[in-house]
Amino acid sequence: MKPRPALLVLASTYPRWAADPEPGFVHELARRLTNRFHVTVLCPHAPGATERETMDGVDVIRYRYAPQAWETLVNDGGIVTNLRRAKWKYLLVPGFLLVQVWQAWRLVRRRRVDVIHAHWLIPQGLIAALLQWLPGRKVPFVVTSHGADLYALKGRWLDRIKTFVARRAAAVTVVSTAMCDRMVALGVPASKVNVQPMGVDLTDRFVPDPSVPRSERDMLFVGRLVEKKGLRHLLEAMPHVLRQVPDASLGIAGFGPEENALRDQVRALGLEAHVRFLGAVPQSRLPDLYRRAALFVAPFVQAGSGDQEGLGLVVVEAAGCGCPIVVGNVPAVRDVLGDQHPACVDPRDPTGLATALVNVLVDPDVAARQAGSLRRMLAGKFDWSKAAQGYMEVLSEQHNRGAAARARN
Repeated sequence: MKPRPALLVLASTYPRWAADPEPGFVHELARRLTNRFHVTVLCPHAPGATERETMDGVDVIRYRYAPQAWETLVNDGGIVTNLRRAKWKYLLVPGFLLVQVWQAWRLVRRRRVDVIHAHWLIPQGLIAALLQWLPGRKVPFVVTSHGADLYALKGRWLDRIKTFVARRAAAVTVVSTAMCDRMVALGVPASKVNVQPMGVDLTDRFVPDPSVPRSERDMLFVGRLVEKKGLRHLLEAMPHVLRQVPDASLGIAGFGPEENALRDQVRALGLEAHVRFLGAVPQSRLPDLYRRAALFVAPFVQAGSGDQEGLGLVVVEAAGCGCPIVVGNVPAVRDVLGDQHPACVDPRDPTGLATALVNVLVDPDVAARQAGSLRRMLAGKFDWSKAAQGYMEVLSEQHNRGAAARARN
């Protein structure tokens, strides 16, 4: 039996353990590639995580980049947010980068890696590009941008690094059409950029359950508590909602650096009886939340830093469970909802946002029909069976090209 080609995945955000509430989309993709590749993931260590393990057939290696108590650069908000919150964490960046370069170089040599998939242009894409200058095996790499690396990291030198990475990559993928336009604006040839969204399990996990009664008044927010998620705008709209639907409530599933400020806002607005902070919720519990909610709200906005949602798969998760939605109208959601979906609103307008929320709450039958139609449309585009196949084809093509080049040499 012919051995599977070796795929090395470079990532920063990755599950630290089973049921980790941190985003798990990189692992969800990696485990679906194991039928075609022998997959090894190299990601940073975090307190409480093991340094080496096998998760769902994926070899996971977590590299140490600081004393364990200080390994806090990645989780609870992401690298960009953590650097803005605590300037001292810039001291962690050199070790974070250099150790990953060193460990990746060793893995390429020892495991005879055939192709690399780098998630995020900076830093993983830069690391993959630098590996091509080091002695030893030259491995083609595919780089995927998820949003924050493209939108939030701004400036002349950062743009030059992003362009350098994209031009050195064998292929570039982005998760939405809006991001493709941004890559082309940086000077990357359009022919080199592919739109390949991450996926959602719309077959087994995020599916409707008619036996679960849907609430009439409980709204739901799911996501990191960071500026681009727009939660503070949703809270500003809540008094307007309550004037028309006095028994409405909001559950907030998530954690992040803005939590204390958001709790203060709830108290200042007198919303304590109507807003519940649910904390970090494991992925396994999310479907039940979506199935019970009267309405899912994702009030995405562009943050002051320029950061914005790369795609918004949380919307697909909710829609997969048949939950009505209201979403902030950032460019990326057009790939999910299209151009004219009535659920897209400007969250910075509290009255307009409240009107959209009330319309769903007072007419649940219409909202349910719209949610059913949306689910059917999204299933053919975002289910993991399709999304993983797209990445499988991109990575296989680059592996085949690399193998042919090595054979010629």
